Amino acid sequence: MGIFLKSYIKELKLITHDVGIILFLAFLPLAYPIIYSLIYNPEQVRDVRMVVVDHDRSALSRELVRNLDATQEIRIIGYAADLGEGKHAMNSHKCYGILEIPEGFEKKVGRGESSPAVIFAEMSLLLRYRGFLVASTNVAQAMGSEILAEDINTRAPLAGTLAVTDPLGVENVTMGNLESGFDSFIMPGVLILILQQCLVLAIGMAGGAKREKPWLYSDITGRTSGGVFKSMLGSGLAFLTVILLPCVYMLHYVPMMFTFPMAGDPFEIMLFILPMVIASISLGFCFQGVCSERESVFVLWVVTSVAFLFLSGLTWPRYAMAGFWKTLSDLVPATFGVEGFIRMNTNGASLSQVRPDYIALWIQAGGYTLLAFLIQRFIVAPARLRKLA
Repeated sequence: MGIFLKSYIKELKLITHDVGIILFLAFLPLAYPIIYSLIYNPEQVRDVRMVVVDHDRSALSRELVRNLDATQEIRIIGYAADLGEGKHAMNSHKCYGILEIPEGFEKKVGRGESSPAVIFAEMSLLLRYRGFLVASTNVAQAMGSEILAEDINTRAPLAGTLAVTDPLGVENVTMGNLESGFDSFIMPGVLILILQQCLVLAIGMAGGAKREKPWLYSDITGRTSGGVFKSMLGSGLAFLTVILLPCVYMLHYVPMMFTFPMAGDPFEIMLFILPMVIASISLGFCFQGVCSERESVFVLWVVTSVAFLFLSGLTWPRYAMAGFWKTLSDLVPATFGVEGFIRMNTNGASLSQVRPDYIALWIQAGGYTLLAFLIQRFIVAPARLRKLA
């Protein structure tokens, strides 16, 4: 039996008999997407409870309250005598927001002066705050337009049509995320990050297990460069075999279960993801150079997870990054994986339309494979042989 096949079989046995590796390659891909998706599902909040502290008690303040209550995001449950009573209602979770209308609100607005009403939001769930912000902004703009129209009609009645009609109507349609939901925005990218981390951490843990017990997973191929390379390829193919079904589940069935946008061709998406998976496997072999124990991988998990999330561009746009951080993000396989997968699965791009990202992933796959071979040949294999001696 050749070195390649022996390494493939040996790695499969290691994967299937190590609970920690099974955790990273089976439990995490199955459970993490569900947990993360449920946190932000449903994506839109409706009728979030709010109380009103009205210091003005005018017709305009009552109209503002009625308009806010008419929105789908806010439900006015009553009035509070003062801000202290409103805060007590919020602290007891009877409401999640307070609208405070200042005294003299109607008079100042009538004189054309600014008289801001203040909304206090409980921040345990950002989706509630987002709902308050959207509803209050829409109501303020609508009421402002009506007040402006009345003012113009009062000063110049014949010019009223200029204010009450919209000569250039604009309708905002969020492509790829029709509900403008946070879940549909962030989860497609998070799925790619989870896939990368599962592979890197599982392979890092496998490397630590081999260095802890080299007599169980002895590397008889570690004395020649050809043997090391064939052994690494066999081990990499074993991880590729095991991650295949979890990858299909994460990138196809999880979006289907949570009704995320799915506009791309599944076959082309899997072709696109292939070099990212290879690059992640090779990156895992690189991390084996610093994983002298199985537990070392948890330090890598803590250090790299948050860094990879920011560098991917999901929470920090890549175009706004400084040169150093953008260059560093180019070294992470998930960066191009996230960009390409979102364009394909969310916006329906074809494989040819994400060609730059696809080429970048193949370059990463080749570069990390070469780097992994050097680390395996000159760091990992000698360390195992010293323990066997």
